[in-house]
Amino acid sequence: MSLEIKVPPVGESISEVVLSQWKKNDGDFVEMDEVIAELESDKATFELTAEAAGTLKIIAQEGDTLPIGAPVCTIEEGAASPKKAEEQPADTAKEEISKPVAVSDKSYASGAPSPAAAKILAEKGVDPATVTGSGPDGRLTKEDALKSSKPAEAAKARQEPVKVAAAPVVAGSRNERREKMSSLRKTVAKRLVTVKNETAMLTTFNEVDMRPVMDLRGKYKDKFKEKFGVGLGFMSFFSKAVCEALKDFPSVNARIDGEEIVYNDFVDISIAVSAPKGLVVPVIRNAESMSLDQIEKAVVELAGKARDSKLTIEEMTGGTFTITNGGVFGSMMSTPIINAPQSAILGMHNIVERPVALDGQVVIRPIMYIALSYDHRIIDGRESVGFLVRVKQLLEDPARLLLGV
Repeated sequence: MSLEIKVPPVGESISEVVLSQWKKNDGDFVEMDEVIAELESDKATFELTAEAAGTLKIIAQEGDTLPIGAPVCTIEEGAASPKKAEEQPADTAKEEISKPVAVSDKSYASGAPSPAAAKILAEKGVDPATVTGSGPDGRLTKEDALKSSKPAEAAKARQEPVKVAAAPVVAGSRNERREKMSSLRKTVAKRLVTVKNETAMLTTFNEVDMRPVMDLRGKYKDKFKEKFGVGLGFMSFFSKAVCEALKDFPSVNARIDGEEIVYNDFVDISIAVSAPKGLVVPVIRNAESMSLDQIEKAVVELAGKARDSKLTIEEMTGGTFTITNGGVFGSMMSTPIINAPQSAILGMHNIVERPVALDGQVVIRPIMYIALSYDHRIIDGRESVGFLVRVKQLLEDPARLLLGV
């Protein structure tokens, strides 16, 4: 019996997927629920599993774009699972032993050199294929080997020039490689262009002295890890600071829907993560009600799923505000692009020791530049600057994050 495997529904807004990779080969035996292929939509990667045990017959090929419900493969049910090879029966083994073994002496039957000739040729460094044998059936004899010489020496003896192949002149590598854009990459490209064209996007900057956060983190990171089982990073501090600042500037957490502005009394923070197949933005729900350890655990879990292409549509849907950290790649300054339909995105950057004026003295402090890109249609300059200043205040005095002041 043949069972047809089709592209399953993977989300309300997804009408087609790309068959990115076959995990099994055509003709392989597969077990029920075994992963046989990966499907990629414009938002995530999904695993296709076998709905029955049997022999796989591939229909669609890697790279094919398939609509929902299209056939991907068939499984021939009832086929036996391959078993490990067993030892031959005793009588069969005896039969094999009793068979005559054909012995072919290449040295005398195919023109190959005799043992003595082979030794002489090896010492001279002469390829036997370049010497003509004078023995029976063209066999190379000892005399043939003694008379032989390398091609270059023979040519010199005949006063003939030896032709040397000219080395190719290479000015430098000029190779091109073409690769089809993935569905995810095409969608990201389309959305970024749309945001640039359809929003009044501006970016404002500020700088944060990270010494207070770094001192607090250095003092308690070991106890934090011991108690909660997760490291204490910078993302949790920034997330908490953002949540507090959004209480004072709700328009930064809002969005435009037609001719209306939609305000949110919750904060779903989208965390931009660089995954193998492109940028993905999983969401931390209700971050405003989470503790530092809960945020850190959520970040670790979502980042791990992103690297393994295991994020679900639900985990990447929604979000009211985005944080992106280009500092992990060494970025000093950037103007991040808004993650539509959101109205603002905060960009973190690398931490560099810089000279700053503090209490009338020039001191060296670990400074991070931060950037807020925002949609000027909904967020005014006063609100964007005020929001960023509030984030700066909270990070430079982390006690405020606990006291809410």
